Amino acid sequence: MPKIGIRQLKNETSAVIQAVREEGVEYIITYRGDPVAVIKPFENSADSPLAEGQITHEELRARLDKLAAELSARWKSEESAIDLISEQRR
Repeated sequence: MPKIGIRQLKNETSAVIQAVREEGVEYIITYRGDPVAVIKPFENSADSPLAEGQITHEELRARLDKLAAELSARWKSEESAIDLISEQRR
């Protein structure tokens, strides 16, 4: 799986998304060399929890809230994610 830095992703977003969509390429996104995310093709299969009728809005919201709490507990930077992203955009 190829790695791509956040700045390179910013500059080449269209090409990356095209490769994911058309070729099924998966990317590891890095920030200062450390892996932080994965971009991969979305699989909308019948067994996906997002398939219509398999998950309620409330269940999805609960899962997202749990994920947000986990991310907050592991956040190491003194700066917020919004501040870091804004800095990258400048």
